[in-house]
Amino acid sequence: MALLTDPTAVPPGPASPDARPGARPAPPDPGSLDVVPVRHYARWAAAAAVTVLVSQFVHGLATNPVWEWDVFRAYFLSETIVRAVWVTLQLTAYATVLGFLLGTVLAFMRLSSSPVLQTVAWSYIWVFRSIPMIVQLVFWFNLSALYEELGVGIPFGPVLWSVDSNSLIGTIGAAVIGLTLHQAAYAAEIVRGGVIAVDHGQREAAAALGIPRLRQIRRIVLPQAMRAILPTAGNEIIGLLKGTSVVYVMSIGELFYQVQVIYGRNGRVIPLLLVATAWYVVLTTLLSVAQYYVERRFARGADRTPPPTPLQRARRSVRGLRAAAARRDQPVAPLKPLGESR
Repeated sequence: MALLTDPTAVPPGPASPDARPGARPAPPDPGSLDVVPVRHYARWAAAAAVTVLVSQFVHGLATNPVWEWDVFRAYFLSETIVRAVWVTLQLTAYATVLGFLLGTVLAFMRLSSSPVLQTVAWSYIWVFRSIPMIVQLVFWFNLSALYEELGVGIPFGPVLWSVDSNSLIGTIGAAVIGLTLHQAAYAAEIVRGGVIAVDHGQREAAAALGIPRLRQIRRIVLPQAMRAILPTAGNEIIGLLKGTSVVYVMSIGELFYQVQVIYGRNGRVIPLLLVATAWYVVLTTLLSVAQYYVERRFARGADRTPPPTPLQRARRSVRGLRAAAARRDQPVAPLKPLGESR
């Protein structure tokens, strides 16, 4: 006898996983969840406090009459101040170039296998890092009290040619000598640290190829060492720029000395100190920008795709805004009904 069955009935089988006791419930739909962002209350409070402090500082700069912004504007681009800035730049440039040239020689003397060269270089660095810069400048300024004449001749023998110390080394010359010798001691350690950072295998490979020692240093070691040298060297040059203010003890007309002379006459101390501060900020900013691009150039060998510069980012942003504006201005094409041929 045939059995009558319902065609819509579900055939018997194992129970559904959700129907079994102890089974995990189905996960909820992600669209039905309320997403709540994390709230950083401490960060918001710190940002608000910093904003209030900066706003108060800017408000004080704008409203405090002691700053005397009219005096600042009158002297910032005056002929005397601009000439003093030029003297500051000259002292910085001379001391930087000569100091790093001498420092490079001292660095390789310390890395030499000769104990005599090592001892002389180490002693020089030890002495000139131990004596304050202002003491060195005063010493060189009064060199004629120690040596009335400077000459050239046979060692421990007669002098063949001599000249008066004051006529040979003037005030600017004494300042350049003092800044250069002081800077060379620090530059030597900066260069030595960069050379040590270069993998020793690079020099071994160059020696195995028969490359002369001087060419190894000039074409292989120093270009790779520049990546380690430049950040510290840039910081040292900026410090030297501000350190030139010490030469005021020699009555050289650099920036800080001229500011002192002017406010000594008119009594406008605060606005004239602000003039010097603003010029130091401008010069430091220019040096920082130059350092950024020099570092970027020497990083080409290690970083094949360097990050874009701030100017490139700005240009990219402008192009993106223009492209977005052009897309908004384009008319929207009407949608074709379904089934219509393309």
